[in-house]
Amino acid sequence: MKFELFIALRYLLTKREHSFISVISLMSVLGVGLGVAALIVTMSVMSGFSTEFRDKLLGLSSHVIAGVSGAPLRNFPAQMEKVASIEGVSAVTPIIYSEVMLSKAGAPKGVILRGIDLDSARGVLTIHKDMVDGRLEDLGADSAVPGILLGYELASRLGVNVGSTVNVLTPSLRGSAVGFTPKVKIFQVVGLFKTHMYEYDSSSAFVSLTAAQEMLGFKSDAAMYLDVRLHDPDEAPAISSEILKKLGGMPYYVRTWIDMNGNIFAALKLEKAGMFVVLIMIVLVGSFSIITSLVLLVMEKTRDIAILMSMGATADSIRRIFLLQGCIIGGVGTIMGYVLGLGAALAIREFQFIKLPPDVYPMDTIPVRLEWVDLTAIGITAFLLCFVSTLYPASKAASLKPVEALRHD
Repeated sequence: MKFELFIALRYLLTKREHSFISVISLMSVLGVGLGVAALIVTMSVMSGFSTEFRDKLLGLSSHVIAGVSGAPLRNFPAQMEKVASIEGVSAVTPIIYSEVMLSKAGAPKGVILRGIDLDSARGVLTIHKDMVDGRLEDLGADSAVPGILLGYELASRLGVNVGSTVNVLTPSLRGSAVGFTPKVKIFQVVGLFKTHMYEYDSSSAFVSLTAAQEMLGFKSDAAMYLDVRLHDPDEAPAISSEILKKLGGMPYYVRTWIDMNGNIFAALKLEKAGMFVVLIMIVLVGSFSIITSLVLLVMEKTRDIAILMSMGATADSIRRIFLLQGCIIGGVGTIMGYVLGLGAALAIREFQFIKLPPDVYPMDTIPVRLEWVDLTAIGITAFLLCFVSTLYPASKAASLKPVEALRHD
């Protein structure tokens, strides 16, 4: 063991003349540890929330959409084959999307209506996992009245349930004796879904692709656009370029989930960065305590430093002694923070004892996701702050003059 490390450990572990300095050192370790633990728990919860929210959002929509500008997508089966052949594409389904009005013995309610292909929709959408009553397959039941799936909140507002009928008013107009009136079609509610995303549950409805084509005047081989699901959502920008190339460029267009929801995820990233900056202040307080304890230690050990210098210790050796002390305090605090933080995060994830109101959040428990990038950044930042805090006390100790230090002894 080098003598600098030996002296540093001796100063830290032996009983000091002034116990107040030992208390400050202990507070430094605790401050760094609690700061690191708070960072780990907060970053893991925010990463978990962001991932859970993204998965929920992408389960309700698609990773990439492809369509024709200003016109329906014709001959969609052939276009689906082209897109499905691209590496990285998991599934493709046609979608008809329209804003309509729903009514049931009262004022109409504006909703987003989606016509979906039951054979391929399961590979792209996860709406079948959110059913609370009925099944997705019931949309294709052979009945004189076509079926419709409603969001749970939407059904509550309309006062309907499975088995009820609703009137769907489409934006296309038809002529009559009193002028042009909206086209009205009766649907039977065959299922209710609940995604725990209020805006979606209160304004969304699904019908079969065939029913949507008949109601909105689409031909049997026409859709609004293709919904594309990828194996890796993060590859959406690159694969979207391949999709556009495969379809033949203009007048086709593609949009990724990043394009359509970029503001939401940018806000989540900004919030995560802001929380990191705020919580790192706890570690900064602990690092200031390291400065205080080392400065006081230098004052207490002035005579010892002078003796070491008179015996041949160089200024660099003295500087390294106090640098090692600060690094040991910071390292112990960081390790303690990792133990506390990882333990708390894993406990929250495993036992799920913190519940969330499901009518407010898209999940009922706090999600936790431990990412090695976050854990590495927290450890490096905390240790660097502790290291920087040792520079001034170490330089102060190295600049002592042996003669001046021993003059009054």
